[in-house]
Amino acid sequence: MENNISYTHKKSNRAKRVRLSVHCDGRVVVTSPFGLEQSIIEKFLADKRQWIWDKIQFFKSVDRKVIGTFSTKDYWENKDKAFALVHERVRFYNKIYNFSFNKIFIKNQKTRWGSCSSKQNLNLNYKILFLPPKQQDYIIVHEICHLTEFNHSKKFWALVEKILPDYLDIKKEIRNFRF
Repeated sequence: MENNISYTHKKSNRAKRVRLSVHCDGRVVVTSPFGLEQSIIEKFLADKRQWIWDKIQFFKSVDRKVIGTFSTKDYWENKDKAFALVHERVRFYNKIYNFSFNKIFIKNQKTRWGSCSSKQNLNLNYKILFLPPKQQDYIIVHEICHLTEFNHSKKFWALVEKILPDYLDIKKEIRNFRF
């Protein structure tokens, strides 16, 4: 394992903390808030060295075709199918919860599977279509539960667990799926 890690450093007004990503081509990107001292970033990288190395080795060992790359064209070709899936599953699960919501939007998000807005809109990534059904349901149930609990408190997780008692296992599995 190399001691020096070559990386790109991006500073962002929106960043609240240091974020690290390893891309399938081996690039390492660190995103941080403006004004953060370089020594903090270097320590962060040193602490994550093994994780970075493991990710780089993983990407070298995997057939590049297996790692999905999505385009705007993919979004437009799959948006309606994703909406139909999400709409049907939201109706199914909301019969149990009976929460009110405004609209469902299918988006082409880069880093999120879904979100719930303060206007009670459910926003889901069209790439949910490419997940196994168990992971699809987890994301949908997760966002439905945000309609009443707009946080990740114990009450929120109890709502998720009501439908998905194995939600922790599913949550871990989703981390293996990349955009």
